[in-house]
Amino acid sequence: GCAVVNASYWHPIRLAGEAAMTDLLTDGRLEFGIGSGAYQREFDRMMPGLKQSDAWKYMNEMLPALLNLWQGDYEHNGEFWQFPLSTSIPKPVQDPHPPLWVAARSPITYDYAIQNNCNVMCWPLTRDFSEAELYKQRLDEAMEKFPEAKRPKFALMRHAAVYENEQSRDIAVQSIQCVLGQFENLFRNMGDVKDGFPKQIPLSELANRDEYNGEMLEENLLFGSPDEVIDKLKRYEALGVDSFIYYASMGMPMDEQIKSMELFCDKVVPALA
Repeated sequence: GCAVVNASYWHPIRLAGEAAMTDLLTDGRLEFGIGSGAYQREFDRMMPGLKQSDAWKYMNEMLPALLNLWQGDYEHNGEFWQFPLSTSIPKPVQDPHPPLWVAARSPITYDYAIQNNCNVMCWPLTRDFSEAELYKQRLDEAMEKFPEAKRPKFALMRHAAVYENEQSRDIAVQSIQCVLGQFENLFRNMGDVKDGFPKQIPLSELANRDEYNGEMLEENLLFGSPDEVIDKLKRYEALGVDSFIYYASMGMPMDEQIKSMELFCDKVVPALA
């Protein structure tokens, strides 16, 4: 499923109820993620007038409201939402609530996660290993600020493709380059989206075009043979990453995607179990 709900797009009562129902329907297997949102284009449509840089304020107000609604009757008088005595029906199956996750990049979000007993998920985009080290440093610094807090789980997401020949390697690299051109379109809010499909920006025209060089992508992302991918994951494990999120949505043909996931499950996972 999706990693997080964007707080500003939801009302606390509705979100509390739908999350609790999901936990019920899955027999207590919901992992609840919350975030601020990243794309101004989305905010312009889902929450007109809200700047992406201000969206964290909604997340800060949303999470305490959810926790209270899951516990019982609760009245809320906040900056963004106000409602009389209400609760969530049903309640979550997991007691006291599902595991909480926050998508974090900035230091203030790491502080927020630690203060609210949330696990942390990060995404270094296509940048090199030093970006993951930076996020781990921010987690450590947040723990130093709040030494009494419980240390959270630390998850990291990377685009992933496992292959055993050059043809599959080339397909993976070309696919991710295409999707990254679309990603830059959305991230920069350039507006070239037709029938839901973003236009691909020529990566050669971007100031950060070096981040999308094929060899660099293969090195930075979780791309490679099973043995190469195992070595990369062990490096993240040594850094302190507890959980890895396999990012599969990058436009690869379905047969290549299936082969990649089968190799990951059959040859990579057993080496890390």
